[in-house]
Amino acid sequence: MTAVMVAILVSLGVWQVHRLAWKERILARIAAAEAAPAIPLPPHPGPFVKVAVTGRFLADRAVHFGDVVRDTPGGPAMGTELVVPLARADGPPVLVDRGWIPLSFAAPIASPSGPVTVDGYVAAAEHPGWFTPRPEPAKRQVYALDPATIGRIVGLKSVAGFTLIALGHAQLGVYPVPAQSLPRPPNHHLVYLTIWFTLAGALVVIFGVWARDLVRGATKP
Repeated sequence: MTAVMVAILVSLGVWQVHRLAWKERILARIAAAEAAPAIPLPPHPGPFVKVAVTGRFLADRAVHFGDVVRDTPGGPAMGTELVVPLARADGPPVLVDRGWIPLSFAAPIASPSGPVTVDGYVAAAEHPGWFTPRPEPAKRQVYALDPATIGRIVGLKSVAGFTLIALGHAQLGVYPVPAQSLPRPPNHHLVYLTIWFTLAGALVVIFGVWARDLVRGATKP
């Protein structure tokens, strides 16, 4: 039984070693994409690629997404994400999450009137769950980045099936605050492999102590 359990634990540890190498390659690709210029939006964009989209903001069709608390120089503040459709010449409008705005910010949000190129990354469509609050069309407030629902609320016949999360640099007192980096998947594989190998080692030690005591007991007169 000990040999079987040790074999299982070691195999789990080896598996996590391979997973660690795989995850590190992904993170390296994300870092390289983040440092490189944005690429034109491909037909099927992935979640860890920096892309560029050109169009015109439809500022009169903006919505607010979620309730998000962030740290500010004045302390934690409740806010929301500003999502604005970007009309394109070569496809349906793309919803752009321009960034976070505190609820206490009363000044109008500046929106370019001419063509703009937005760098960002693609977020897949979200589907509301059981506990997701219902959208409030009258307030243009939504709680899931569901392009189809947002398109209906703002009166667009069709929108792209994803949201572009705008990337940029945060500036003190300037809103909205865009995302500053590409998303990165969690990487806990080093912890996991340490746990599996440690358990295997502990099991070997326990078995050795048990076997020693068994031998000593058998040799006593």
